[in-house]
Amino acid sequence: MNKIDNNTLAEIMFPDVKETIADLEKRYPPRNMEGKEVTRFAPSPTGFLHLGSLFTAMVTKKVAFDSRGVCYLRIEDTDTKREVEGSSKLLVNQLARFHIAFDEGNFGDYEIGDYGPYKQSERADIYRICIKELVKMGRAYPCFCSKEELEEIRLEQEKAKVLPGYYGEYAKCAHMTNEEYVQAIKDGCPYVVRFRSLGNHHEKITFHDLVRGDITIAQNDLDVVILKSDGLPTYHFAHAVDDHFMRTTTVIRGEEWISSVPIHLDLFDALGFPRVKYAHLPVLMKMDGGSRRKLSKRKDKEASVDNFIDLGYPPEAIIVYLMSVADSSFEDWTTSNNSFDVDAFHFRLEKMSLDGMLFDNDKLDYFSKEIIARMSASEVYEHFLEYSKEYEKPYASLIEREKDKTIAILNIEREGLKPRKDYAYYSMIFPLIKTFYNEMYDASLKEDNPYPFDEKVSKENIIKALKVFVDKYDFSKDRDSWFDSVKLIGEELGYASRTKDYKNNPDAYIGSIADFASIIRVATFLSKNSPNLYDIFNILGEKEIKRRINLAIERLA
Repeated sequence: MNKIDNNTLAEIMFPDVKETIADLEKRYPPRNMEGKEVTRFAPSPTGFLHLGSLFTAMVTKKVAFDSRGVCYLRIEDTDTKREVEGSSKLLVNQLARFHIAFDEGNFGDYEIGDYGPYKQSERADIYRICIKELVKMGRAYPCFCSKEELEEIRLEQEKAKVLPGYYGEYAKCAHMTNEEYVQAIKDGCPYVVRFRSLGNHHEKITFHDLVRGDITIAQNDLDVVILKSDGLPTYHFAHAVDDHFMRTTTVIRGEEWISSVPIHLDLFDALGFPRVKYAHLPVLMKMDGGSRRKLSKRKDKEASVDNFIDLGYPPEAIIVYLMSVADSSFEDWTTSNNSFDVDAFHFRLEKMSLDGMLFDNDKLDYFSKEIIARMSASEVYEHFLEYSKEYEKPYASLIEREKDKTIAILNIEREGLKPRKDYAYYSMIFPLIKTFYNEMYDASLKEDNPYPFDEKVSKENIIKALKVFVDKYDFSKDRDSWFDSVKLIGEELGYASRTKDYKNNPDAYIGSIADFASIIRVATFLSKNSPNLYDIFNILGEKEIKRRINLAIERLA
């Protein structure tokens, strides 16, 4: 057999590939975006939006937004075993709920942009062009090793106590001649294509990370697979090719990819592509006992964004919380600017914590309560109704039918200087307000003990207090005078008008005015915790208040 050069080997491996990298450079020219960032969010279509993925998407979008650049969505579906049908469209819809929209990309049913396809499984021709060029350069070769042979190599390395992997003397197919490659191909031997690295893991490289600064790490010397036997590329290779021809400037991803940077830089250099900038984000953590660990898809409900959607957190609250985690100066900014507008905040990658970001549900609730408190009652009603229609349909029909009452309930102490901050998410609302609705109040009376009266006050005193209150309270009183009227009635019955007086001399009174008010509150609202009585009276009206108190008297008698 005549000596076979690399060009001939490349033609035998890729006879149908006629274009070159130069052709691709023309097809996907550099973007005219000097000083602007081109970022990408590149998820796998697995049907699960992890909170960490949402965090990455938010940061990726924000970096592009702040520079007036481009953020595109690329679907990395080369691992066909993990793909969930329809998940790309689901992912787009999920991100849209958080107001994360992309300038370009694959959106399930359609694409936008001049640098596509934006789905890796549809870019096979691009990868094959680049791999053929690498074969011509002697930087890629076919590998015919079976699973059994690869396992033998691993065991040999384990015995020799050296680093595992396909490299150096252990890269068996790397040492074959072109003639041997061609003969094996003609014999029909199945193969993958590997990258031929010229690195040495005993040597170091240094690259700059936009979050962590300079990182020094071992060179890549692995001959990684770049084209699988199914004709699709591996993540490593597709990453290098796509980020170049989509003209990405900055790759933003989780810190678990730091160890892969030497491989990626090796591929960029071999292909003659300029290197992208990297920003590796800290992972989201949670406390487990006395130690931190990474949020787990299997163990932690907080890991799934669906958990927060199902509870009814406002999407903007989750984004605000994640931004407070991403940039340590954001929380102070919200205070000084009296704003939660993430778009107006100038984000800086270097302000991120490097220790891993601890998920704090209390802090999420704080931001969510603040955001809901800033809404008008009508806005809260619309969000609450929308949530109920999806998750609590029986309640939805009720609050839709009782729209005016519901808005009035949601408006309690909302328009003052210090609005109430009762609700962190929409599924909290109905359990807190349900007894405002007559039918829900009556349904609750069927329970064994619907009235949680304080046990220190006798049943006789409770009945007396209710009867006297119904007889004497003037429901025409306004907000400024109503409580004085309650106190007068309470004093007549033997309740101290000041809690301090009762504490100093408890034997002189039945209880404090707070105890008296609690009796009225429990009878009318079936709870010790409620909005103030005036708002309950004002929304329910005199007739309904008297009906409820009389029902309580009947139940106790």
